[in-house]
Amino acid sequence: MEITLQNLGVLEYAQFSLGDLTIICGKNNTGKTYATYALFGFLSYWKNQFEYPVSDDKIKELHLTGKVEINLADCINELKKILKKTCNEYTKSLSSVFASEAKKFQTSSFEINLDFNSVRFNEKYTKVLSTADKNKVLSLNKEKNSPNLVISFLVDEKKANFPKQFINKIVGDALKDILFPEVLPNPFIVSAERTGAAIFRKELNFARNRLLEEISSSNEEINPSKLSFNVTNDYALPVKMNVEFTRNLEQTFKSQSFIVKEYPEIIANFVDIIGGDYLVTQNDELCFTPAKKKIKLTMDESSSGVRSALDLGFYLKHVAKKGDLLIIDEPELNLHPENQRKIARLFAQLVNIGIKVFITTHSDYIIRELNTLIMLNSDKPHIKKIQKEEKYSSSELLDFSKVKVYVAEQGKIPAKSRKGNTLVKAPIDEQGIEVKSFDDTIEKINQIQEAIVWGE
Repeated sequence: MEITLQNLGVLEYAQFSLGDLTIICGKNNTGKTYATYALFGFLSYWKNQFEYPVSDDKIKELHLTGKVEINLADCINELKKILKKTCNEYTKSLSSVFASEAKKFQTSSFEINLDFNSVRFNEKYTKVLSTADKNKVLSLNKEKNSPNLVISFLVDEKKANFPKQFINKIVGDALKDILFPEVLPNPFIVSAERTGAAIFRKELNFARNRLLEEISSSNEEINPSKLSFNVTNDYALPVKMNVEFTRNLEQTFKSQSFIVKEYPEIIANFVDIIGGDYLVTQNDELCFTPAKKKIKLTMDESSSGVRSALDLGFYLKHVAKKGDLLIIDEPELNLHPENQRKIARLFAQLVNIGIKVFITTHSDYIIRELNTLIMLNSDKPHIKKIQKEEKYSSSELLDFSKVKVYVAEQGKIPAKSRKGNTLVKAPIDEQGIEVKSFDDTIEKINQIQEAIVWGE
């Protein structure tokens, strides 16, 4: 997947591709967050808002005969046109993604290019829709390695009483799930505003409860959307998503991710980073339980590092699915350098079990630890010895070809004879990642300190 942005905030132009691990570095106010939010916004738009077009003839056939088959190879021929249309529609909604004025995005553009040869539909897909009383009414099925999606009514079509638009959405969503799970992954974002969402989650619940009470007790006609507009419309989409996720942690706690079942060592490593674990009590109270201590702390009583890692912790234990794209803005937030190194190792483990990771970072500790994981990925005897002595597991080693790194800085703008704010691809090989802005800063500090010590 290759993303191209133009005239988006401070970014005049940016082009970047997703790797299994994607990193954007750079100084403050250089456009890292613009690129991150734009990508997350598109993937959310694709998943939740864009309605994949389904042939009217196929829907008519389904209503007439109770069954229809859709050839997926025919769908692939239309993908390029559909994706272009989606990007155009999404570009028009950028102001809502960033919670900003529409006029600021009049010249903006967002494009995604896919390698359509990589689109596969080999896996089995099954979905059955049921009524409220659990009667099965509609089946969508694709056998493994089959080119056809088969949609069938399981009851008389008139009894099912499905609106045409509803059928279109169900079939369209199935086609998106079958054709795009790898090239357009399901996103989960952890924004830099996560600490505030964690500590004020009760107030967010109270605000909603007060709104409901006002609506139910008022004798006047009230527009709920108007009442909540000022609360929800002033925040960028990723922040809204974080708030909504944090509000519903009690429900999320009831689920269990594949990581808990298949890779418990990853959960153990996360618990080591934060020094304990999260717990939702029988009274639906969110607590943090420090390791080896029989106490329960509220979020107010817990450290900023614990609050900062809350969304990531719940994602890992209760939400994560293979193929996801985990996006984290500044993962180093509130973490000691030792734990910044540990979280870099955690990211490598996630990449190696099939979760894509996308981060923006100012942390030289994270980059250096990732470099260590890349350099340790070797069969040389002395490197194997170091790996064993320093207690690195094979699940943490990182193949440099899976990593893409970009630096937000001044660079050459295509079709223009000058420099502007863009994303410049950083060099990476078996010896690791080179991020010049970090290196220059560290060298400058060393130079000043050496001058102080040895100046006379």
